[in-house]
Amino acid sequence: MGEVKLLGGLGFSPYVNRVEMALKLKGVEYEPIAEDVKNKSPLLLQHNPVHKKVPVLIHNGKGIAESLIIVEYIDQVWQEGPPILPKDPYQRAMTRFWAKFIDEKCIIATWKACCSTGEEQEKSKEESMEALKFLEDEIKGKKFFGGENIGFVDIAANFIGYWLPIISEVKGVQLITEEKFPNLWRWMNDYCNDNFVKGILPSKDALVERFKSK
Repeated sequence: MGEVKLLGGLGFSPYVNRVEMALKLKGVEYEPIAEDVKNKSPLLLQHNPVHKKVPVLIHNGKGIAESLIIVEYIDQVWQEGPPILPKDPYQRAMTRFWAKFIDEKCIIATWKACCSTGEEQEKSKEESMEALKFLEDEIKGKKFFGGENIGFVDIAANFIGYWLPIISEVKGVQLITEEKFPNLWRWMNDYCNDNFVKGILPSKDALVERFKSK
């Protein structure tokens, strides 16, 4: 299927992690290329001139940006592996909806709830609780958002499943507890203890050190 490179590989990014998961789920061989976000390479600027951010997938010399778009591209190109998005048009649309919801409503609010202060932090905590309640209801009765197997929404929720609890611990802000969000709490444990997922996520110690310095 041609040469595959991943700009942003070998770094600490939940968005890059999404693409790594998709590539490994499909069994795609790729070259991870480290990227210094403070000193962006000509390759990154060439293939993502609009946002100038990682991840960028380069497939046969053509660049694709934005993590969820890349994951969907991988699912369409490498069809021999397990499906990441459902084939049914309605289920596919709902999967896209929840992934977009996570990006727009959950990640930004929870990050601000952990890392801001004062009035902004309180407002972000309220927004986080409201958004996470929707995810709590959506995961109820299911092992993963994708059903019995990890799918598009689980990959999209990577930040919530693994990164957020670590950031919350470092910053001393409790957002997701077993009492408040029992379904989401159970999903987080299943997700983080999944052997496939564990093989891709960065170490907790490395992330703790990273966020202590911020």
